[in-house]
Amino acid sequence: MSETRSDGELLRAIAADRDRHAFEELYRRYAPWLTARMRSRCADAGIVDDVVQETFLAVWRGTARHREQGASDAAGWLWRIAARRLVDALRGDGARGRLRQTLARLRHRDEASAEERVLAGVEHGDLAGALTRLSPELRAVLQATVIDGLTTREAAVLLGIPPGTVKTRALRARRQLREALA
Repeated sequence: MSETRSDGELLRAIAADRDRHAFEELYRRYAPWLTARMRSRCADAGIVDDVVQETFLAVWRGTARHREQGASDAAGWLWRIAARRLVDALRGDGARGRLRQTLARLRHRDEASAEERVLAGVEHGDLAGALTRLSPELRAVLQATVIDGLTTREAAVLLGIPPGTVKTRALRARRQLREALA
């Protein structure tokens, strides 16, 4: 029976030795999670599958460089790669992709995503209540820029709105949260 390797050990083995077994273990560990998170962002399963595949190809080819920062940083690192790949994929899909995203959001607007459920469950002061009182548009901008770590431009592409609107909504969201928590 083999010992389970840490994420850092797997990533080092992939980068240094192109260790196929380490890569397969990392893939098994994170691909289902990453796919589920991407599907909460994009309704097109084909795009999601491509993004997940491109993310792991970047890891295998070494085009994405990992700098170990903590116990759970591999998941965040993979998420950042995938989020940027998703923005690139949606950029390439143009207006048709934005229309598909808008229709998916309208169809599932009553269903809370995993991130929204986590945000609603945060127990730090009245942050959970303040977040739930924000409009869905303001929450979406906060999620894209704060949680997902996207730039204003990337968030604009992901949400299908102009960059200026992202900035305005982020400012309004922060102001409303500040007032609610004061």
